[in-house]
Amino acid sequence: MSFRTTAEVIHRFIRAFTDRDASLLTDLIADDCVMEARHPAPDGARYEGRATCLAFCRALVEDRTGRFDPESVVITGERATVRWRHRFGAGPADSVRGVTIALVRDGRIVECLGYGKTTGDAPSSERG
Repeated sequence: MSFRTTAEVIHRFIRAFTDRDASLLTDLIADDCVMEARHPAPDGARYEGRATCLAFCRALVEDRTGRFDPESVVITGERATVRWRHRFGAGPADSVRGVTIALVRDGRIVECLGYGKTTGDAPSSERG
């Protein structure tokens, strides 16, 4: 494998989701990768190891009930922040916005943490 920059890895990772091409994920995930999904609340599911993280990502990519639309990508050194919208229907209320924070080392993703906005009401002290 030739060395890839953080930007190359993250853009290929995003492309796997937008193009629904799980084959793009194969050499992006490190052996010691840790991923956290946004569900179930409050902390999300945690996945550890290449095989488990790869299976988790492939399931998301191959799920035809929704789609991820990237809104913003910021890359700083080995870190990337991807803001996205997950659409699961045709209406304006049929989506959720979120962010994924990733860490890339030696051309592979070693950490990928997903966070999303909830549909529930926040307590009045948290409204802004």
